[in-house]
Amino acid sequence: MRGSMDAGEYKHIALGLLFLRYVSMSFERLHTKLSEDDYSDAEDRDEYLAESIFWVPEKARWSTLAKQSKDPKIGIMIDDAMRAIEADNETLKGALPKVFGKESIDRAMLTGLMDLFSNLKLEGTKADFDLIGRIYEYCIGEFASSEGKRGGEFYTPKSVVDTLIEMIEPTKGRVYDPCCGTGGFFVQSEKFIDAHSGQRNDIAIYGQERNHTTFGLARMNLAIRGIFGDIRWNSEGTLVCPSSGFLEPMAA
Repeated sequence: MRGSMDAGEYKHIALGLLFLRYVSMSFERLHTKLSEDDYSDAEDRDEYLAESIFWVPEKARWSTLAKQSKDPKIGIMIDDAMRAIEADNETLKGALPKVFGKESIDRAMLTGLMDLFSNLKLEGTKADFDLIGRIYEYCIGEFASSEGKRGGEFYTPKSVVDTLIEMIEPTKGRVYDPCCGTGGFFVQSEKFIDAHSGQRNDIAIYGQERNHTTFGLARMNLAIRGIFGDIRWNSEGTLVCPSSGFLEPMAA
């Protein structure tokens, strides 16, 4: 992708496809399990909701799209897949990129990326999803580096986040980030809890972000990690308008 577009554009392509690959893998793993159970319905959305897994419509599943990766309209198909996933998952509404169908996007490049991600050998274990999460985190960091100073708008260096986490020791209660960027602070908080044999359910996650593009990346980043929180877009910015509706209950 380098050379044909800048990092501000191709991060949406790469991270969007990686996210689609992840949610499809998570969905299809449970779908296969339910299909083998005579007392379960693999097409029942409630089965997936109970397991905190996103429902993925058939036309949006990676296996369906991969078979059509060489179709000239694959970009449009991917955009439609993103819209379909948002329509069936309220927490992702407005978060997913719909840029694949643009005339300026090279179809051969999309096909190559889909083939590359299809070759990721995944077995549906926790280690697989941890791997995808690390890949996602690496990509965000690299894109921030490519964008120079602008990258600081959506990515805080891991060393800085790690230092804050070690100081705060978020093992229980509410974790709030007023300028959450892509959600790195929340991801590291969960890692800290795991490292200290804590329970993820012991913390409640809240965050605000002014940049709408970064807001979408944060929701995708948390979703790919299986982290659920109350992340909101604050168009005025936290310093100008600190309250987005949940600060008062948090202080109670």
